[in-house]
Amino acid sequence: MVGGIGSRHEAREEALNVLYEADVRGVDPVSILEAQDFEVGDYCQDVVLGVAEDLAKIDQYLDAVANDWSVDRMPVIDRTILRMATFELTERPDVPTTAVVSEAVELASQYSTENSGRFVNGVLARLASDLRPDGAGQVSAES
Repeated sequence: MVGGIGSRHEAREEALNVLYEADVRGVDPVSILEAQDFEVGDYCQDVVLGVAEDLAKIDQYLDAVANDWSVDRMPVIDRTILRMATFELTERPDVPTTAVVSEAVELASQYSTENSGRFVNGVLARLASDLRPDGAGQVSAES
């Protein structure tokens, strides 16, 4: 379960695995979540179910801010990370903006291409300024 240092990071990695597999296979993320042979934490479930439920809305947000990139043209791993972060920005006000963005950038840098961290940061910086204009955790488009 979620609690303790690093547990949300681990939950995000689990959610990334589930959502990535669902996207690649073209199936409902809930079916992948239910097929896990181990118990996933509450935060992982929250992210996976939230992304699955709000996918159309999440993709609209991303299409609106991802200059020159439609969601369907993005690399699957980047798209998945951006969807997770967008869910957190829209539905998890308890998670600071800086935490959402830095975790997404870290995942993109670790699991995707050399330029993915910068791409994810740029998209999320624009999105965060639209969704959280009060500056709850300032984000720089240049970071």
